[in-house]
Amino acid sequence: MTTTPEKPPRLDQLERWSGTYDGRIHSTQSPPSSEPDFLKAPSPPPPTGKLIPAPRVYYPAAGILVVFVAITAIFPHQVGDLIGQANTSVVQDLAWWYIAVVAAFIFFCIWIAASHMGNIVLGKDGDQPEFSRGSWFAMLFAAGMGIGLVFWGVAEPLSHFAATPPGMPGADAAERARTAMNVTFLHWGLHAWAIYAVVGLAVAYSVHRLGNPISLRWTLRPLLGDRVQGFWGDVIDVIAVLGTLFGIATSLGLGVSQIGAGLGYLEVIDQPSTWLLVVLIIGITAIAVVSVVTGIDKGIKWLSNINLFLAIGLVGAILVLGPTVFILSDLTTQVGSYVQDFFRLSFNGMPFEEDGKQWLGGWTTFYWGWWMSWAPFVGVFIARISKGRTIREFIVGVLLVPTLVTFLWFSVMGGTALYQEVLGSGGLIAEDGSVSAPTALFQLIDGVAPTLAVLLSVVAILLVVIFFVTSSDSGSLVVAMLSSGGNPNPPIWARAFWAVLEGAIAAALLVAGASVSGADPLSALQTMAILLALPFSIVMLLMCAATAKALLIENRYRLRKQRAWLAEQIAQEMQKR
Repeated sequence: MTTTPEKPPRLDQLERWSGTYDGRIHSTQSPPSSEPDFLKAPSPPPPTGKLIPAPRVYYPAAGILVVFVAITAIFPHQVGDLIGQANTSVVQDLAWWYIAVVAAFIFFCIWIAASHMGNIVLGKDGDQPEFSRGSWFAMLFAAGMGIGLVFWGVAEPLSHFAATPPGMPGADAAERARTAMNVTFLHWGLHAWAIYAVVGLAVAYSVHRLGNPISLRWTLRPLLGDRVQGFWGDVIDVIAVLGTLFGIATSLGLGVSQIGAGLGYLEVIDQPSTWLLVVLIIGITAIAVVSVVTGIDKGIKWLSNINLFLAIGLVGAILVLGPTVFILSDLTTQVGSYVQDFFRLSFNGMPFEEDGKQWLGGWTTFYWGWWMSWAPFVGVFIARISKGRTIREFIVGVLLVPTLVTFLWFSVMGGTALYQEVLGSGGLIAEDGSVSAPTALFQLIDGVAPTLAVLLSVVAILLVVIFFVTSSDSGSLVVAMLSSGGNPNPPIWARAFWAVLEGAIAAALLVAGASVSGADPLSALQTMAILLALPFSIVMLLMCAATAKALLIENRYRLRKQRAWLAEQIAQEMQKR
């Protein structure tokens, strides 16, 4: 009995199987019929018609958060004390874990991008990107860094210069300045964006390539199978919602602190009190609610583009009006220093330093936890806007481009501040060696461009406000997706509800932090971000394993098909001869 040979695939299909396909050629070849179940899209759940389509995620997450806000509002001092104790006894002991995990994320991203798997399209073969590269980058940048970049752009390099991190070089002013920029680049460079890239890649591959709903649980389907639809899947999504809300709340607390400092600098108010910051949170959250209900194609996209324009204007003004040649020279030198010291900085757990654990808990561990708490919403958000891009383009875009722009930002802002302290008139560091993080940016503007200080300060405040709004509305959109069973267009009321709850968490934690004598009101926000990131770091490791398993299997099918097709072609040629 003879069988009719299968028609050989076209060249573009061969390229897709062999790992050289670039995603620009349409293909109609269906995947092999023997592929694993997790490579096949699950059957979509029937519409329930209910107001809350995913009650097993929505009710636990919303209930925990509402109860937390209520208890914190009623007993702010007691909650503040508990958070302070957690910071001392737990957070400072987590540094080794966060250092190891985040370093693993970087190497995972590099491995995937450098392999044949980097050519796989995040979508069906032939899908084109929904957004231009300019808009894609603007939305990615606004959601990924946002308020923190403006808040710490001047303050962090100055802080490390004023007090050199334990065990790091600081013999003279020049060496302290170099160390300060090295540590700042560490916190805001590849490590931060690798955290986002891991979650974004897992979600984008799961949703756009495999056809799963927009939910973090489905990224683990290659490991857990259909069990992701049960209890453990609910736990994963609830953890993601909680981490996201506390991560965004931390950013909102930083943002209103800087807005209050800016208003004080402009003499609109006398001194920003905690309750004034709460009022600012309420007002700007209202703006975020208006933005989030308009959707990603209008409010978020427009605000992201406006924010990118304002950020370019502000950093361009400081670059031109400040020590331009010094800034460019420092940027070039510092990038080389970052590359040279990358491994030493990445794995520095400071085990022999007396104050090492305390310093890491206030800086590196906080940043890694903060980025992880942001990772669910940033990852889902950048996955949502990255359909049609190849995995390599996605990783390179998410990892390198924002990192280089971030380095430019800190070289301009932080480099100018260090120039003023080392080679200029100083004045940015107080006599007791402290740095006022909320006001440092406005002090720098006044020193660099006194005639334009008011204008540039207004631009900086607007920048923080819009970053505030874009962080809140993009986070609310993603949380609404997760709590609606992966619906890419969740109900408007759900988006508004989560946006309001984000503001309530930020306000409650600010009040709790301020109620503790001698404590920084922002410390409670920072501690909660680190604690909530701990369980999600385990989920992220599982995401890496699940994504790698799925990509390796898909790549193996490609190579198998390629070999079969080549063997058939050789056999046909031999028969002709």
